Amino acid sequence: MGRRWIWVATVVAVLAAAAGGGWWWMSREHSRDVAATAALTRYAAAWHGKDLGAVPFASDGAAKDFTAAVAGLGSAAVTARAGTVHRDGTRATASLEVTWTLPGEHEWRYSTPVRLVERSERWLVTAPGDGSPWHPELPAGGRMSLQRSAPTRGDLLDRAGRPLMPQGTVYQVQLDPVRADAAGAAALEQVTGVTPGSVVKALADRKKSGSQAPIPVITYRESDYAPLRSRLDAITGVIAPSATQPLGPTRTFGQPLLGTVGEVTAEIVDQGKGRYATGDRAGLSGLQRQYDATLAGTPGIAVVTDAKKTLFSTEAVAGTDVETTLDPTTQKAAEQALADARLSVPAAVVAVDVPTGEVLAAANSPSSGFDRAITGKYPPGSTFKVASTYAYLTRGVTTPSSTVACPTTVTVDGRSFHNYAGESIPGSVPFSQDFAHSCNTAFISLSQKLATTDLTTAAKALGIGAGWARTLGVDGAFDGSIPETRKGTDQAAAVIGQARDEVSPLALAVMSASVGRGTYLPPVLVRGDGGNPRPAPLDGQAVAQLRSMMAEVVSTGTATVLRGTPGGTVRGKTGTADHGVDEKPYAWFTGYQGKVAFAVLVEAGVSGGETAAPVAKDFLTLLARP
Repeated sequence: MGRRWIWVATVVAVLAAAAGGGWWWMSREHSRDVAATAALTRYAAAWHGKDLGAVPFASDGAAKDFTAAVAGLGSAAVTARAGTVHRDGTRATASLEVTWTLPGEHEWRYSTPVRLVERSERWLVTAPGDGSPWHPELPAGGRMSLQRSAPTRGDLLDRAGRPLMPQGTVYQVQLDPVRADAAGAAALEQVTGVTPGSVVKALADRKKSGSQAPIPVITYRESDYAPLRSRLDAITGVIAPSATQPLGPTRTFGQPLLGTVGEVTAEIVDQGKGRYATGDRAGLSGLQRQYDATLAGTPGIAVVTDAKKTLFSTEAVAGTDVETTLDPTTQKAAEQALADARLSVPAAVVAVDVPTGEVLAAANSPSSGFDRAITGKYPPGSTFKVASTYAYLTRGVTTPSSTVACPTTVTVDGRSFHNYAGESIPGSVPFSQDFAHSCNTAFISLSQKLATTDLTTAAKALGIGAGWARTLGVDGAFDGSIPETRKGTDQAAAVIGQARDEVSPLALAVMSASVGRGTYLPPVLVRGDGGNPRPAPLDGQAVAQLRSMMAEVVSTGTATVLRGTPGGTVRGKTGTADHGVDEKPYAWFTGYQGKVAFAVLVEAGVSGGETAAPVAKDFLTLLARP
């Protein structure tokens, strides 16, 4: 009996030892599987930062090879997801699901094999037998890079659907710092007229830093480049590669509203969130910049190896046209009128189609700088008397035939107001004559009969401060601001377009178009942004009376220079707006003729009648020519 139990115990012990050994073996194998999987997971995570420096590789230099292989992909983001590990002893295989987010939000996905090897109880990533671990079709030691193909850019179209800035050839004059010297840089400055010393300094900086990048100097359209070609060719180091970009019929056409297209700046690249790369061409200003995402389209992109094998590619998607309401004939007439005036101060002419409210032209002088025609903020002066009169007529304060005296001065709360140049109109004066001669004192004498919101309401009814800046289609557009007034001097100044009243030239043109139409319509410059608003009717009797009085301004009042203007009767209002001590006033004229409403601003003039009205006459005369 004792021997039997000894035998049983021995068998049990043997079986227990075998089971324990099996359990130990399985536990060890499982731990190796977990360790291999953990190594693969760490490897995948390292791809996210594009830095494999902390990854244990079986061979030296793998992390540096990865960095070199993907450097040509620039700032493209990458993620990697580890697949299932299949282990066979001290070796394991798996796959890595890689996703690169390339410029333009293109996703490039592929699977690349991974091999791991166990050494000294540590799992290491090892290279495949041939090729590169970074992509299955990349040769060992190969490099990847991005190539972009430019799409066809869309056009800014005029109201008839024709390009305002069709594609034209430009020459980008540059200086090669390797071949050029200071004398050549100075000669280039003289030929091109750029800032003296600017190219010489840029060349010195390139020489000091050792940079061989060409120095950009100036870009010419073909017609401007041709007369200078031989002089530029004679300067050692000058290069002038050609390119195509949207160009207006002249350098000043539609500027700064339409804007320009050129090579992207560092700022645009930084703000583009991967959309742009150095060397791309894009809208730099104006509508070209505002609508660049629409106009530019989407570049085609390809990932190629240094052996010229394409690993991934997408086709370029052409840009979409942007429709505007601009009329080239009207725009050219507006620009020509400003040029003919030979002004030494900033000015603007803007025109609106009376039936539709569409903007026909926005001309600025100088053509560089900001778009004062649409975004400028100025006191309107006596042009605002159109809105004040609408308030007076609709509130029953006066009628065109009512007698309203026009003395030299009038006093409100101790403050004395006067007329332009100390003028007055003797005798019994009908209000229509006060309007025609722009009598400040007459308007101010009626001002306190208005409620504090009446001017704001009247101005908004005519389109000033009516909210159309949000739907015009131009960033920064200003539709005007006529705040609620305070009784006393604030209201007195406001009725003559001073105090806190502010408008843009376009806001005044919208006001005049409303009178010409008999309804208010929000203006449109870029089609599709503002929907199809319904006209808001105005008081018919007040509008008819305003039209008559605006005609008197031209026939007998402050704008007689416009009498006999080709194209028919001109109705309008002059304005002379003070702004600061010892500053020349803003000179205004706004009105309409037939289907064209307009406004003219000259920033430092004598008066609206003497400075702005002649520009308006020239504009309308040019527009009337067959």
